[in-house]
Amino acid sequence: MMQIPLVDLRAQYASIKEEIDAAIHAVVSDTAFIGGAHLKSFEHEFAEFCGVKHCVGVGNGTDALFIALKVLGVGKGDEVITAANSFVATSEAITMAGARVAFVDINAATYNIDVEKIEERISGRTKAIIPVHLFGQPADMATILELSRKYNLRIVADAAQAHGSLYRGQPIARLADLACFSFYPGKNLGAYGDGGALLTDNQEWADKARMFANHGRVQKYEHQVEGVNSRLDSLQAAILSVKLRHLDEWTRCRRRNAGLYSQYLKALGVSGPVAIEDVRAAYHLYVIRVEAEIRSKLQEFLNANGVSTGVHYPIALPYLESYNYLNHEAVDFREALRASKEILSLPMYPELTDEQIQYVVEKIAEFLQTAGNRAS
Repeated sequence: MMQIPLVDLRAQYASIKEEIDAAIHAVVSDTAFIGGAHLKSFEHEFAEFCGVKHCVGVGNGTDALFIALKVLGVGKGDEVITAANSFVATSEAITMAGARVAFVDINAATYNIDVEKIEERISGRTKAIIPVHLFGQPADMATILELSRKYNLRIVADAAQAHGSLYRGQPIARLADLACFSFYPGKNLGAYGDGGALLTDNQEWADKARMFANHGRVQKYEHQVEGVNSRLDSLQAAILSVKLRHLDEWTRCRRRNAGLYSQYLKALGVSGPVAIEDVRAAYHLYVIRVEAEIRSKLQEFLNANGVSTGVHYPIALPYLESYNYLNHEAVDFREALRASKEILSLPMYPELTDEQIQYVVEKIAEFLQTAGNRAS
């Protein structure tokens, strides 16, 4: 029986061990743990990779979203629109900034925000839109950009799962006022601890973000505003610099693996991710849909056969207890609610082999045949 994890960070480390160990040694030898050359080097490299001028490293992806909203002046009395299906950090950052979250249902095929439903949620208090490039699949940015111009709204992209994704040939960071990334270890570009960054072409916003993230100061003990303490440390920056050199190849491998999954699953009638024209998805996750009645049983069967799975996410954001005060009902976000009951994430990482993918698919087929059920 094979043992296939959802993500295999050990395999990734083994493939670049010498480079990683050398980078860690360099930081420790320099005793340059906060700020300095290692951080500046990564910020420059990642900004270049994302096709923008400025990158500001921060403590984590949640902070990146929060700081981006603060830089744009979002606060009390404002509303920010975002997708109903994401990790809570997306909506949490809106509340942290002092604004009210306005959820929009998702597109049933892509799991991203349904752009046809955004306009009806725009009000006189709406200040910004946070599109989430969920699972590494870019949101429909053409429509979102059109709405932002029409209503004079800012765009803060949640790209925590989309390092290396392209929309109509452009890096997704170029299609937002500020783009926010997470470097949590399991991400496509992951650190060995927490980390995040926000990116922009706007020099003023970059300077504000850097100041706010460093206690609101421009020089030691000169604090222009009350800020926060949110810095990407040099050790993580050095590790990320190493990994960034491999990211394009890792993305190619993820896309290859996704293609194999889709090819093998098609014969079973299992719905996988939709391939969108003129979009390069980074496949942070490979998500299938099965009938709600069998999902937990399929998970149990796969786990018993050595295959790890996940659900991203089992509760749509508007229905979390923390958002009870918004008084949403099931009919408000039908697609997000349905997806939360049917989606299942299969193992996905660059080092995944054809043999492993075939094994996963064979076990799914075995379950469906044995259970007498079929996928939705």
